Amino acid sequence: MGYRILVCDDEADIVRAISLFLQSEGYEVLTAANGKEALDIMEKTEVHLLLLDVMMPIMDGVTALAKIRTFSNIPVIMLTAKSEDADIVLGLNLGADDYVTKPFSPVELMARVRSQIRRYLSLGGTVKEDDLVCGGIRLNDRAKEVTVDGTPCRLTKTEYDILKLLMQEPGRVFTPSEIYESVWQEACLGTESTVAVHVRHLREKIEITPSDPRYIKMVWGRGYYMNGGKQ
Repeated sequence: MGYRILVCDDEADIVRAISLFLQSEGYEVLTAANGKEALDIMEKTEVHLLLLDVMMPIMDGVTALAKIRTFSNIPVIMLTAKSEDADIVLGLNLGADDYVTKPFSPVELMARVRSQIRRYLSLGGTVKEDDLVCGGIRLNDRAKEVTVDGTPCRLTKTEYDILKLLMQEPGRVFTPSEIYESVWQEACLGTESTVAVHVRHLREKIEITPSDPRYIKMVWGRGYYMNGGKQ
């Protein structure tokens, strides 16, 4: 394939296993044991995708990601433990494209790798000025187009406006009233259920598993937020 993937994790067994999976799919693999090593490699070698662990010695994944985003927009998939939810949100807000929680299945990991490389190449290795990007979702406001993992997604105007609102400020929790008043342009008078219905329909179109959403998250009693960040 000619695509070069950097695997950065301080657990040698995990690095070895991921490398075997990737090489079996035809990818060239580079490895690093911490964020500093990953940065050193990326400054000298072209890399098409980075698999980046969160907790590492010398330089952790979140710190490394912040530095990487100052000079590169390659896809970054975070490797996290289930107990690292706060780090996941921080990583996505800093520009990570996706995350996989340990332990993960080889099938899931390879699917996410292929998806991110396909999306990156479809953008020509860059993100256009009019684009909002959160993980595998790209919204081009000038063309009023949305793609999920490179595949066009047909949304109603209301669904589009809700998605745009959430993507403009990833991580910010919007109350149903705020969403309604912004999208419908009128006062919200007991119409929170209307927002919930439209969010459910939107999830059905953009989420792999709508009942366990990766992108549009809900904070009970408060509202909804976009689990991702601009690139």
